[in-house]
Amino acid sequence: MKTWFRGAMAPFLAVTASLLGCASEPMEEAAPTPSPAQELKKQDEGDWTPERLAACQPITDGSSTAECGTPEAFDLSRCDTESLDDLDAQGPFTLHVVGDGILENDNDQAISALRFEADGRVFWDGYAVGEARVGAGSFFLSNSGTLRDGRKYRSSFVGCKARRPKRVTGCYVSCLGGVATYKATFEAEKVSRRPGEGESSGGLSLVGEGIVPRGIAADVFVTHGHAYVVALEDPLFGPGGLYVYDLADRAAPRLVKSIFFPGDSYWNGVWAKDDALYVASGVRGVLVFDISNPAAPVFLRALPGNGYLNAHTLYVDGNRLYSMSAAPTPQTLIFDVTDAKQPVLLNRHQDPSVDPTVATFPHDATAQGNRLYVNHWRAGLLILDVSDPLNVVKLGQYTYPRATSHTNRVGVFDGRVIAFEGGEDWGAHLRVLDITDPANVERIGEYRLTPGVSIHNMELKGDRLYLSHYQHGVRVLDVSKPKHPKEVAYYQTWRETDRARGNLFHDGAIGMRVPGDGYVYVVDTSRGLLIFPEP
Repeated sequence: MKTWFRGAMAPFLAVTASLLGCASEPMEEAAPTPSPAQELKKQDEGDWTPERLAACQPITDGSSTAECGTPEAFDLSRCDTESLDDLDAQGPFTLHVVGDGILENDNDQAISALRFEADGRVFWDGYAVGEARVGAGSFFLSNSGTLRDGRKYRSSFVGCKARRPKRVTGCYVSCLGGVATYKATFEAEKVSRRPGEGESSGGLSLVGEGIVPRGIAADVFVTHGHAYVVALEDPLFGPGGLYVYDLADRAAPRLVKSIFFPGDSYWNGVWAKDDALYVASGVRGVLVFDISNPAAPVFLRALPGNGYLNAHTLYVDGNRLYSMSAAPTPQTLIFDVTDAKQPVLLNRHQDPSVDPTVATFPHDATAQGNRLYVNHWRAGLLILDVSDPLNVVKLGQYTYPRATSHTNRVGVFDGRVIAFEGGEDWGAHLRVLDITDPANVERIGEYRLTPGVSIHNMELKGDRLYLSHYQHGVRVLDVSKPKHPKEVAYYQTWRETDRARGNLFHDGAIGMRVPGDGYVYVVDTSRGLLIFPEP
């Protein structure tokens, strides 16, 4: 997951999509619908299309005397405002904002969340919106105030059309000193179960649940009869840390240890080898614990140990530990862990082929022998030869427009090497890639759910691919025929009644492990540790 930002209607940070034109063009005769195979042979167009999302515009040409950011300061003449009466504006929505400068700035896009309460209050990423008028042909959300230097600011969303009862599009503007400093369009989609779905299917039933008391649960690793859950710091939920659960009774996992380090509480990844536990710290790199006593981890050291390093994720393969780091520079750290408690840093690899001007970093990875498959965000999936850790060689790459390559798993099917790749964005979905020839990667399959809900992590066990799919819960796919992933089971971990639902785009099933003991272990951002039988 990307680092989360919470801001009370602050001028939208890093927003990315585009404005290729307006919405009422002449109807054309429908072309024949291409087959799925024909679609896959086309160039990958990314997770969403860079185009204007609504027909409205903030009026900035001087023709209006209305204050910037007020409803009167928007041109809604081409909007269907009557349709806004049909919007079911209750509960959580995911939000996608596309800036007018998308063609000039590939990062001019953002994802976040809105939550509409029954009493009329509205929250954006967990913070109250100052002014909210929704209903009777209106959709207006705004925050305003005065800075210390006396300048007034206002940030506003105005609805243009309710395309369905659960989806609205419109315009956004951020004003400073009465001048529009940022303009965009947006789409918001209500979080709800897909039509016809219940709580679960395919034999994926809940066995046990363990609450994570503080922070936002992010990842889990299972070893030595215990589940090790790490959590992220959040201003609403408190500090992150490490939680240890005894699994003697999986119907009632017992929290036996909690570990917190002041000033170091953004822990996003966890892995173990032998009697060592590794935790990815957003401040100090890789934290090493001794778990000779599984119920009471003992902190040994932070690596590399020479100052700030944001270790985001971890992967262990044999005697190698890989840590993907976002900052201060985007790099993959390679450790020898022959002695699991004494990792030896071999290299800090920063791929020379990645454009340093692009906002990208190694997010996650899968390793198998001499191959390391790195999800490098905007740069896509990198296929690396790590047989010599001091001389890492890139063998191939798969990328797509506006890529947010986030996680992957790799297997061999009928003699072909197949990578399952997932992004983390609006419209992000599963891509199935034939990487048998790393220099000529081919997209051969896909799996998509609704655009407002993203994949986070995945695990591949034989011909079953397990997805932690945020608000769509756990999804289990039969990938014995990789070109045609088939969903065979699901469980809806996300419930609107859970604490703080709708405060984040990244909300729901987030981390998972399938260690081969007959169970699936999932962490949900609100509910904590969930345990299921392997279907």
